[in-house]
Amino acid sequence: MQLIPQFDPPLTPREILPTMYDLPSENPEEPGLPDDFHFLQPLLLYLTFLPTNWNPELVYSAADLNLYYDLRHPQWYKHPDWFGVVGVTKLYEEKDLRLSYVTWQEPANPFVVVELLSPGTEAEDLGQTQKEVNKPPTKWEVYERILRVPYYVVFSRYTNEMQAFHLVGGHYEPMNLTDERLAMPELGLSLGLWQGSFRDIQRLWLRWFTLDGELIPEPTEKVATVTQRVIIAEMEAAAAQRKAEKLAEKLRQLGINPDDLEE
Repeated sequence: MQLIPQFDPPLTPREILPTMYDLPSENPEEPGLPDDFHFLQPLLLYLTFLPTNWNPELVYSAADLNLYYDLRHPQWYKHPDWFGVVGVTKLYEEKDLRLSYVTWQEPANPFVVVELLSPGTEAEDLGQTQKEVNKPPTKWEVYERILRVPYYVVFSRYTNEMQAFHLVGGHYEPMNLTDERLAMPELGLSLGLWQGSFRDIQRLWLRWFTLDGELIPEPTEKVATVTQRVIIAEMEAAAAQRKAEKLAEKLRQLGINPDDLEE
């Protein structure tokens, strides 16, 4: 029988038992971390994916949704952390929320896919694993050769590094970022890194911008912007009122009634 070490004074369970770093939520049977970051980061992408040159009714995006890709193997799927599609309605056949994204039932394949690196998926996300015999193809093979997704982006929360690939001649080519952003002129958008607070969490996030580098605001930022404009307008009005009162007082000191000037 293994004896538990004794300490004087005794240590608390917090001090001696495994931490969240020792007990991650990753499933060994299906690697990928369903942690807070894997919820919040796709949510920010979802909220700011608003292509400027597409009808909003024909823009769709999803996170952690099964993506079925092979007619010959209809049960095979990948599970992108986030993907965006244009030319597709938000509802399946304009009537139902999607349970999955079945490419042979849809008018378009994903236009951009984002994978968030985690220890169990890093090699596959970066195309460093080879397809096993009698096994489904890797993510990289599916996105590059089968679905031919034009843009593939990988982001690491551990190094804050964004790697982007563009489909050129049937193969992914690494792309250079400009001002830490990747331009996608077909969407009228760019994807890049942003240091800021989202859901009250300050860190470096991946999010959508215009091609000129302006942030695409998410709903709470729009509310904040409107509120800020109201406050600024009120401050400007108050300043103008104070200025008018000072001018009126100076006129009175000169023996001029400012009310007569209004007439």
